[in-house]
Amino acid sequence: MRPSQYDVLFEPVKIGPVTTRNRFYQVPHCNGMGRKHPTALAVMRATKAEGGWGVVCTEQCEIHPTAERNTEIRLWDEKDIPSLSRISDLVHEHGSLAGIQTAFTGHWSPNAYSREVSLGVTCRPVQADVPGFASCFPGHSKRMDKEDIVNLRRWHRKAAVNAKAAGFDIVYVYAAHDEGLPLHFLSRVFNQRTDEYGGTLENRARLFRELIEDTKEAVGDTCAVAVRLAVDQLRGPHGLTSDGEGRDVVEMLAELPDLWDVDCSGWENDSITSRFSEEGFQEDFVSFVKGVTTKPVVGVGRYTSPDRMVSLVKQGTFDLIGAARPSIADPFLPRKIEEGRIDDIRECIGCNICAATSVHDVPLWCTQNPTMGEEWRKGWHPELIPAKTTDDSVLVVGAGPAGLEAARGLGQRDYDVTLAEARHEIGGRVTLESELPGLRQWSRVRDYRDYQIAKMPNVSVYRESPLSADDVLQFGASVVAIATGSRWNRDGTGREHYEPIPGNDGENVLSPDDIMKGRMPTGKVLIYDDDHYYMASVIAELLAEKDVALVLATPAPEVASWTHNTLEQERIQKRLIELGVEIVPQMRLAAIREDTVELNCRFTGKAMTSQCDSVVLVTARHPVDDLYRELTANPERLKRAGIRNVSRIGDCHAPGTIASAVYQGHQFARNIDRQLDVDAVPFRREIVELTDLGAL
Repeated sequence: MRPSQYDVLFEPVKIGPVTTRNRFYQVPHCNGMGRKHPTALAVMRATKAEGGWGVVCTEQCEIHPTAERNTEIRLWDEKDIPSLSRISDLVHEHGSLAGIQTAFTGHWSPNAYSREVSLGVTCRPVQADVPGFASCFPGHSKRMDKEDIVNLRRWHRKAAVNAKAAGFDIVYVYAAHDEGLPLHFLSRVFNQRTDEYGGTLENRARLFRELIEDTKEAVGDTCAVAVRLAVDQLRGPHGLTSDGEGRDVVEMLAELPDLWDVDCSGWENDSITSRFSEEGFQEDFVSFVKGVTTKPVVGVGRYTSPDRMVSLVKQGTFDLIGAARPSIADPFLPRKIEEGRIDDIRECIGCNICAATSVHDVPLWCTQNPTMGEEWRKGWHPELIPAKTTDDSVLVVGAGPAGLEAARGLGQRDYDVTLAEARHEIGGRVTLESELPGLRQWSRVRDYRDYQIAKMPNVSVYRESPLSADDVLQFGASVVAIATGSRWNRDGTGREHYEPIPGNDGENVLSPDDIMKGRMPTGKVLIYDDDHYYMASVIAELLAEKDVALVLATPAPEVASWTHNTLEQERIQKRLIELGVEIVPQMRLAAIREDTVELNCRFTGKAMTSQCDSVVLVTARHPVDDLYRELTANPERLKRAGIRNVSRIGDCHAPGTIASAVYQGHQFARNIDRQLDVDAVPFRREIVELTDLGAL
């Protein structure tokens, strides 16, 4: 039973003509499934409704071919209704409201599939954050004329009517993330028109008002009309600000919509990583909204603490607790609060691996929740896992993210499990990396699993227990999982270098493992980043804070280039510049000497010499799989020891992200008693039906 102080979170909230059963609101978020995988998408949303989210919304929903991004769901016409109805029907089965974020994205629409000309508030280069186009696209939007605006209003109204026919309870007018066309009209950053849709704020708000009014007239009798508005663009006084025109817009239209869903633009601000922000950073920008409208207000902040949620409601910041990433990390967060199981919440770590995968148009990953995206494809439920079907006892060697998740999943299935860790601290790379600047929240990966395992009498954890092959053979387990992790390469081999870098064996050469274990470089330091994710930049930040003179060289055009996908590259580069780190892009490390390094231009090969006393190589990792290889080298010896299977999982199998390690651990726990066909596709797919050629 839940503590009484949380009762306020389970009060119903009236949103126009509909009422939600509680204050938990899954705001629209991308997921990488979209229109291409409609059943997988629908089951994922339904799982959140099952987990207690009172409102479950879709991602952006394209309403017309002139604003197309090829990664989202669509509602271009009535033919799209059946696939979207699957979402609302499954959400309704669990007693939740279904919301749809109808959107027209203006110059954010490359229209690469439809090949229609993009329509925007002005003629400007098309921006894009879809696979293959990075942040730009070689095309321009057309400045919308009066006929275009009339057409847009008709298209939006038609989409709202079709959304109602598809069974949705809440229909959005979208003006957020620097992407929604109404925001482009509202903001002086984009709108330089001189007609009745430009100039004064009242004129710039005209289209926004018209779309809200059109939608209410079309479906407002049974559907709530929500607006999603970026009340602060974080672009200074020229853009919308929460103490300027952003506030003025809300005051101007305060009572018109049925719900205000408010945030900061763009997506990289709305979904800022935990490395750069604590939970709730947007409160300072959006807290005014509740004071200027009587309509319910929802906002986000990566909230996982029910006490913080209660405070937000009672102090009048929000009526509804919005969530995207926390609902991904734990679809059952509301139910766990309702049942008083607060410590069982799988808290979001704010790493944004979900964003990184969804923008690549694949079912999103989650570091904390390995079942995300697999609810239909593999039939994985985030809370339920089938009971064991064999009498195997399992030994898991290594208590990093893969080993911990394997032990947790196997323990939940009621297998007898022994988890052996060579060091005193469990968590493996998670424990080490969470001590680096900005990564403290990543320790939640370890802590959640440690707590769950501690409740399981059938799982024993042995620390400071390094095991040899003979130890494993004598242990008596019938199944063994080797989760001994990986090490960073010390010779510089990686993406750019297939051969070791000359001079890599000097005393002045370190790896990230050395840094995380406390060994610090001396003198002027060159960090060579051929990894392109977060590691080189956090090491640079760590050393810069110790007043070490630093150069960061990389063959990429910029620091940590892959973190564009996690929405943080610009913040990373900005921080390093502010810390005084010298950044040398597009250069390969050719040789390491006692007090200098040779760098070569990646394009011309032209060499330059740079003075440095120490080098940190951040290039690639290799699996620590010696134990696995020794055990599997003699199958007869395994058979005599009663071991029917030895598997590698996590980084020991193939180094990857922490999310990949957790996924592999979970997969091992699910499949331990299954006969897998290695020739078969390991998950269900939706195959597109071929159109009758005669209809062409």
